[in-house]
Amino acid sequence: MLVDSHCHLDAAEFDADREAVLRRARAAGVMRQIVPAVEAAGWPKLRAVCASAPGLYPAYGLHPVALPAHRPQHLAELREWIERERPCAVGECGLDYFVEALDRNAQQRWFEAQLALARDHDLPVIVHARRAVDAVIATVRRIAGTAADGVVRGVVHSFGGSAEQARQLWRLGILVGLGGPVTYPRANRLRALAATMPLEFLLLETDAPDQPDAGIRGQRNEPARLPQVLTAIAELRGMPADELAAVTTRNAERLFRLPPAGTLPAPAAAG
Repeated sequence: MLVDSHCHLDAAEFDADREAVLRRARAAGVMRQIVPAVEAAGWPKLRAVCASAPGLYPAYGLHPVALPAHRPQHLAELREWIERERPCAVGECGLDYFVEALDRNAQQRWFEAQLALARDHDLPVIVHARRAVDAVIATVRRIAGTAADGVVRGVVHSFGGSAEQARQLWRLGILVGLGGPVTYPRANRLRALAATMPLEFLLLETDAPDQPDAGIRGQRNEPARLPQVLTAIAELRGMPADELAAVTTRNAERLFRLPPAGTLPAPAAAG
């Protein structure tokens, strides 16, 4: 009963065979998926995709890489979508310092505004932090300081920072998501983190259609590949995969306040 905590199932790469992708995921034991948004124009499609099958949970937000598409009115629209749709999270939002053309000050304003929306609506955030983990930590710490309980809940997905940066996130109550990159033998720092980190802060993800695992390098990723991530981390930790699956599923249920897994239908046959 795995939860893929980050999967762009609404992406155009899945338009031709989305139902088959879902069948393969369910047959592989990936029963629920968190589907984060990228830009305002995509919110209606994302909502429709998540309404098309059980176990799909939307998050609405404004991704830093889509910065050129964002408009000031989108923040007001995002508030309306959150209040009307009651998503499981705000996101994908965050900071990207890898793409040099993206204005960092503008990214910061969008990120802070979305963190405040999440805080005000008691929702977790799904955070993109590419070469910007320190800036994300500082921003979360500042926004948490304005919360009534001093807490901002969320996950930094596809975490690629240092062990010390991870510890700072955990002290803030922020989880980390690990996916396909941890399956590559040369990802030494990431694999060392996966082997030793406190399990209560771990989520599993695919980031499909991106970030394929080592077994499908260069191909389209999909949520049915999540067991490969599970197996890689379980082997690194020397623990049974089913125990790791249970822990990470509970973590996802707690963070995103998912309904009990027993309310979902039985897995469909793979196609």
